[in-house]
Amino acid sequence: MDILDAIILGIIQGLTEFLPVSSSGHLELGKAILGDNSVPEESLLFTVVLHFATALSTIVVFRKDVWEIIRGIFSFKWNEETQFSFKIIISMLPAAFIGLFLEEQLEAFFGGNIWFVGFMLLITAVLLYFADKAKDTGKKVSFRNAFVVGVSQAIAMLPGISRSGATISTSVLLGVDKTKSARFSFLMVVPLIFGKIGKDVFSGDLNFEGENNIAMIAGFIAAFIAGLAACTWMIQLVKKSKLSYFAIYCLVVGLIAIAYGFLAPY
Repeated sequence: MDILDAIILGIIQGLTEFLPVSSSGHLELGKAILGDNSVPEESLLFTVVLHFATALSTIVVFRKDVWEIIRGIFSFKWNEETQFSFKIIISMLPAAFIGLFLEEQLEAFFGGNIWFVGFMLLITAVLLYFADKAKDTGKKVSFRNAFVVGVSQAIAMLPGISRSGATISTSVLLGVDKTKSARFSFLMVVPLIFGKIGKDVFSGDLNFEGENNIAMIAGFIAAFIAGLAACTWMIQLVKKSKLSYFAIYCLVVGLIAIAYGFLAPY
C-alpha cells in the first residue's frame, strides 16, 4: 500500500466513522478498489490503526463528556457520571469477548470479501430503516440497554455492519432518545479501541517495523484530521437527519458491492 492510498483510506475512515454506513465496510471496499492485496492480518491491523485515529478525534470532540466521566469515577460517588461509566464498561463486554477469544475467526472477514461486505451493508440498511420508524423519546440508556447495545457493537465488528448504525438503531429501538443514543454510541467505542491497541502492543502484533510504516502513519494522520473535521458536523447530521437516508445509501452501496464482488475478475 502506498502513501496516497493510505491517505485516501484514512480520509474514508475519518468521514464514515461517524455516519451509520460502516467505516470498516467502506475501508474494505476502498482497499478492493485501490487494489490493496494485504493479507487479512495486515488488513485488520491497518483498520485498527485508523479506528484508533478516529477514537482520538472522538476524545477531542467529546473532551468535556470524557472529563466529566473521569471526574465522576474518581469522586467515588454513585452519581450520574459514575453510572454512565459503568454502562460504558458493560457495553464493552461482548466486543471484548470477541476480541479476546474469536480474533482469528474475525480476521478472516477482513481481506477483500466484498460480497460479504455488501450483504452486511444490506443488514445495516434494514436496521436503520426500522430505527427510523421508532418514536423519539427522552429515555436514557439503562444498564440492561447498555449490554444489549454492546451485543450490537460486537456484531458490528464484522465489516459492513455499521457500528454506529447498529448501536444507535438498537438504542432507538429500545426506546432511548436519539440524541442520547448517538452520544452513548460514540463514547462506548473509545475505551474498546484503546484496549485493542494496548492488547496488540503488549502481544507484539502492533508495531511499525514493517515496510508500510510511512503509509500507515500517513493513514493515521489523515483519519485523525478527517475525524476532527467531520465529527462535529456528522454527529449533528445523525441527530437531525432521518436514518432512512442512510438506509437507502447502505442499500445502494451494498447492492453495488455484491455485484462487484461476484462479477469482478480476480
